[in-house]
Amino acid sequence: MRTSLRRCPKCQEYTLNDLCQRCGSKTFVPIPPRYSPEDKYGEYRRRLRKEGEDQYGKHKDNLL
Repeated sequence: MRTSLRRCPKCQEYTLNDLCQRCGSKTFVPIPPRYSPEDKYGEYRRRLRKEGEDQYGKHKDNLL
């Protein structure tokens, strides 16, 4: 079952809409994707995440 619950990154409110009704920013799904051992794109995702980190393991732009 797929959830339609979404969260606003600015005001931390939960909603069912694509845009937050309180502040108007775009919402996201706060649940991570399911793990699959046959993940074809996992290597690329990990590589992109690693490239975005600084020497202390923190993200440079704090987007992920």
